[in-house]
Amino acid sequence: MNPVIVIPTFVSARRRKEGGSVLTTYDHATPISAPGELPRLLHSLQKVRGLGQIVVLVVSEPSIENQAAEKVQTQVSQYPSLNVAVVGAPELGLIQQRMEQLGLGKLSKEIGLSGYGAIRNLGLVVANTLGFDSVVFLDDDEVVDDADFLQKAMYGLGKLTKKGIPILAKTGFYYNSEGTFFSKSQDRWYNHFWQQGKAFNKMMAKAMRGPRLSRSNHVCGGCLALHKEAFKRLSFDPWIARGEDLDYMLDLRMYGSDIWLDNQWSLRHLPPETESEGTRFRQDIFRWLYEFRKMEYSRTQIDLLQVKPSSLEPYPGPFLEPGITRRIRLTAFLRSLARPDKKAYRKAAKAATGEATTYAQRNCSKYFEFQFVWPELMARMENDQILRTALLKSAAQRQAGVDAPRQAAAAGAASAGIDPGVTSEIRLNIAE
Repeated sequence: MNPVIVIPTFVSARRRKEGGSVLTTYDHATPISAPGELPRLLHSLQKVRGLGQIVVLVVSEPSIENQAAEKVQTQVSQYPSLNVAVVGAPELGLIQQRMEQLGLGKLSKEIGLSGYGAIRNLGLVVANTLGFDSVVFLDDDEVVDDADFLQKAMYGLGKLTKKGIPILAKTGFYYNSEGTFFSKSQDRWYNHFWQQGKAFNKMMAKAMRGPRLSRSNHVCGGCLALHKEAFKRLSFDPWIARGEDLDYMLDLRMYGSDIWLDNQWSLRHLPPETESEGTRFRQDIFRWLYEFRKMEYSRTQIDLLQVKPSSLEPYPGPFLEPGITRRIRLTAFLRSLARPDKKAYRKAAKAATGEATTYAQRNCSKYFEFQFVWPELMARMENDQILRTALLKSAAQRQAGVDAPRQAAAAGAASAGIDPGVTSEIRLNIAE
């Protein structure tokens, strides 16, 4: 197979406890003045055998999008043995322009550099345009220790099981800083109604005892391999606040496919400390309430398979059952009494019956509407030579030291026959 590694990296103008909206608040964004974790990951990838193309997606506030891309390009240039293309806002502008030329629209909410789901969709569009038959997603706060990492990523992908079921999506697992794949979540009194870590550990223990590849209820988004027959058919959900990886597993099931866990494929996940655990829990509230409503809505659609919480035991089934709102409120209240981030937890408790519930009700159907568009979009953009030429030219110009990413995109557009003036306009529209 011919895989591409896709790595989203997040850059912020400054260190801050909260980001923007619930969709644009990320687990960790590196200040523009700090090196962050990406160089550590790139360094570790140098040992991986058979490594080909790497695409780094640069996510930042519009006010620093050029500086962020330049910073990442400088970091990437320190590893000349790696074949890395940096994709930022200018390249996104090229993609949106080409989609409009093809009559597909901008789809800026669904495919872009804002929101976990949209960012992953951008990676899939780039992979599809450049002609890769598989995508391996990594996160920038990881370390790869195994020289056979990519070979293990491809193990079984695109093959059939003994029962004739195609393996089109697979996940590995993480070791944490303590050298274990079990969750460090503690069984404290304030987590009585929210035993997420305990349920996850039970699921992982079962998977590790089983065969190398087993049908999985969980996905590690930073250790995820997708065959083109999966990603050309299904996108990620741009409307979920976080947990877009596990959500993708649910989407696969609803559309008749599945994801498999490879218990011999792993890496180390070493994230920086979260500044505000209460803010993260607020995103989890949006996530689980949205997921619950989305699953409820899916049962009204005759063309989707029914996915029941009982089929997702021990995890994430309990978090998709009726009563989730009450459990969220109780957990947020108890944590507000015991955890340091008291104010953020109180704010999170209010969100459960307010804005998070409203958000879920308003948006739970939108992913399924987008799915009518996605396969056609991917079919029309697969190996698109005009866009391919523009993207490669833009990446090469930046790598060669072009003054700014915007100029690089303009050069790429000109070489491919795309009006650079329109591309610049698209970029400016993003900034607004």
